[in-house]
Amino acid sequence: MSFAWTPHRFSGGALALDVANSVVLRFDPARRIDRFALREQLDAFPLAAARLSGEPGLPAAMTPPGHADEADFLALRDAIDRYFRARVEGDDSRTLLAALLTSAATCLRGAVSEDDLGAQTARSALRLVALPDDGRMKICGNCGWLFLDRSKNRSRAWCDMAVCGNRAKASRHYRRKTKGADA
Repeated sequence: MSFAWTPHRFSGGALALDVANSVVLRFDPARRIDRFALREQLDAFPLAAARLSGEPGLPAAMTPPGHADEADFLALRDAIDRYFRARVEGDDSRTLLAALLTSAATCLRGAVSEDDLGAQTARSALRLVALPDDGRMKICGNCGWLFLDRSKNRSRAWCDMAVCGNRAKASRHYRRKTKGADA
């Protein structure tokens, strides 16, 4: 299947969330897609993230995790998703936080340079842990991705208006039209 790292794939607003969102339809086993399942996609991610991620201050060129560090990086990705998803839903679990911090420490210790994707992702996750305003982090009402709501009135409901917002609005419009046709 053809795939490209497009701006929509970086709707999270932070590198750690973009990494967590690399699993599409995470809770639908029949349709779940892991964008890092193919090594070439994981290798292409750092360059795209440096260009497209909404997180300021990322290095212009990050390096992908080495084959030996890949399992630790993927464990960090899953820890990020579990912790922040629970936090958005009101469960600030110390157990999930401890798992996230352990995974972050493992990636930071294993980093061969400052530009290492695992280290940059760990730093991004730690910045999010320290985020003073939990109300800015949300779960997309359409696809389930995590994202930071940076809108002035905190009313953003979708990770990306151009994709998920349009899909939700089109679906609502279709339901209204078909309901009206049945009357």
